[in-house]
Amino acid sequence: MDDGNRAMGLVHLLRALTVELDRFGGEFAALHGLHPTDLRALIELLDADRAGTAATPGLLGERLGLNSAGTTALVDRLERLGLIRRGRDTADRRRVLLAVDERAVELGRSFFGPVIGELVTAMAGFDPAELDTARRFLGAMGEAVARARGADGAAGAPGSD
Repeated sequence: MDDGNRAMGLVHLLRALTVELDRFGGEFAALHGLHPTDLRALIELLDADRAGTAATPGLLGERLGLNSAGTTALVDRLERLGLIRRGRDTADRRRVLLAVDERAVELGRSFFGPVIGELVTAMAGFDPAELDTARRFLGAMGEAVARARGADGAAGAPGSD
């Protein structure tokens, strides 16, 4: 198999994995009466927490590509559903911080736990060097997609080619 076919084979595998994970997330969203953007928002907030980043409505809106009104509606909806909490930053009382509520964490854990378990089990078949290579590969693929989207997320828009 030449390098072009090998690369395209990996692209197709990545696409297939993305579709499966998207279906999985869609099932979770539908089961809990959420919009796909609601799920993306919860993931962004969990990722920010893991990274030690203060999650503000502005940060969330930026990461999701929403304007201020859309972000406010999203935050209001998730708060009303009991999935996130708003609080004041203790260092700057004017700043609002967002946090995922334990209820949302438990819902996610109960739904996504089995697939995470399957992924971890599948990873056990790889040695540490292979997992390091996979981590490097997936990181590079994520960066490539982000570059292709462009800073304004306008990939595929007229004039973007």
